[in-house]
Amino acid sequence: MTVGPYSGPLNLCVLGDFQVARDGALLDLPPSRKTRALLAYLAVTGKPHQRERLCEIFWDIPDDPRGALRWSLSKIRQVLGEDECALVADRNSVSLKVATDYARLLPLLKGDLSLASTEELEAVAGSIRGDFLADLSLERCFEYEAWRAGLASEVEIAELGILRELVGRLAGEPRRALPLARRLRRLLPEDIGLAEEIEALEEKVRAAAVHPTPRSPQPGVAQAQPPSPSLGKSPTATQDPGRAVHFCRARDGTRLAFAKTGSGPPILRAAHWMSHLTFDWDSPIWRHWMSELSRENQLVRYDERCNGLSQRHVVDVSFDTMVSDLECVVEAAELDRFTLLGLSQSCAVSIAYAIRHPEKVSGMILYGGYVKGWRARGDAGEIATREAVATLMRESWGKPNPMFRQAFCSMFIPGATHEHFAWMDDLMLRTVSPDDAWRLQSAFSVIDVSELLEKVRVPTLVLHAREDNVAPVESGRTMAAGIPGARFFELESQNHILLEGEPAFDEFIGHVRAFVAETAGS
Repeated sequence: MTVGPYSGPLNLCVLGDFQVARDGALLDLPPSRKTRALLAYLAVTGKPHQRERLCEIFWDIPDDPRGALRWSLSKIRQVLGEDECALVADRNSVSLKVATDYARLLPLLKGDLSLASTEELEAVAGSIRGDFLADLSLERCFEYEAWRAGLASEVEIAELGILRELVGRLAGEPRRALPLARRLRRLLPEDIGLAEEIEALEEKVRAAAVHPTPRSPQPGVAQAQPPSPSLGKSPTATQDPGRAVHFCRARDGTRLAFAKTGSGPPILRAAHWMSHLTFDWDSPIWRHWMSELSRENQLVRYDERCNGLSQRHVVDVSFDTMVSDLECVVEAAELDRFTLLGLSQSCAVSIAYAIRHPEKVSGMILYGGYVKGWRARGDAGEIATREAVATLMRESWGKPNPMFRQAFCSMFIPGATHEHFAWMDDLMLRTVSPDDAWRLQSAFSVIDVSELLEKVRVPTLVLHAREDNVAPVESGRTMAAGIPGARFFELESQNHILLEGEPAFDEFIGHVRAFVAETAGS
């Protein structure tokens, strides 16, 4: 990849294939992929690591981890050459301080892109040439691989945001905007609105070639500019927006990703964890949900903070913030009145929103929800089980460990096949990092909306799988009993996430369509 003009004599490129350069010249790297991965890991994290911890991350116990680490560090010193003082290694810890193209991108991951200059955004976009550390995947180093995959997702989100910002800014300079729009199209091939934007830019470029714009406008004559479609806006109502992804800001500045599919009376699915707006279309875990809910309605979805294409590693994951995020998505999606669909923990978020904004909610559907989180319910046995799962979650999230994958997946989908197990493992790795998963589960555990139920004033339908292991069916009954006028139906299933083809899912969709038809015009 192209090496940018970074400060400092030594520069590491990690946004794509891994390269190291000094004064613009590429350096030879050790042939050992693990040594190169260690070099990248130390450079990107930029903080001290305990030697024992590095041994756990990169080497198996039967080997000689300490000896292997010493050997790799000696090879890294050879690469550093005159900059070897950047590597600080004592008996207990190791740290490396060098410039990386990731460090150049980092301020934009959490900052407001609109405040950055166009030249800065173009320079950073030019440094992203493929997936993060694309050539340094280590299949057996599961914790490293989870770290790499998590940052790769962050980089992808940042790249999408930067390209959208640039194409919007450069609409009046079609030659400059067109290659950026085409690159964005490669990342979002299903985005029909983006395809139309590219066609408009191409037409402008062709028109400019036939009728070049004069260099200097005539004094006193206003130059007319043809309107350019805004990339940040949704396509017109007569178009199917397909898999287009849009971004908005939460009140604390967190970047939230949302999408619209289908047409008809709108259904807004309040965010739940482990979702990914684009990947979910390929996953047998969620694709049938989107397909059926979009068939006769416009379905609006968004990825919860710390999940999917929304911003990762956000400090605030409180319940009130999740309600606020829902409010921001409603505003960004320009929804006047809609059916609110809550799933699992987002049922509680939906209840709080419906109380605050009853004029917006024509009806509310709650599936698999709970009034109190697992810690707030106070069941000692359940708390012990959940805490054990939480420990495994933090240590083993995203690892291809059959025992953890099967235990976790079986908890959510007892009826899962081997294919579902594999997809759930991939879903875990792609959607949320181990630390964020643990933090979100801790936040969900203390949810308690028992005092809010009687305040709900919108038509409500409560659905629950009879043998749900994640949220006991009694939670659904309690929820329905506490909401004035709510209707309750049990579905014959063990699955917290209903699978395609099972009768309970078809029954769920039937109830949803009948309820929307009844309430959407009310």
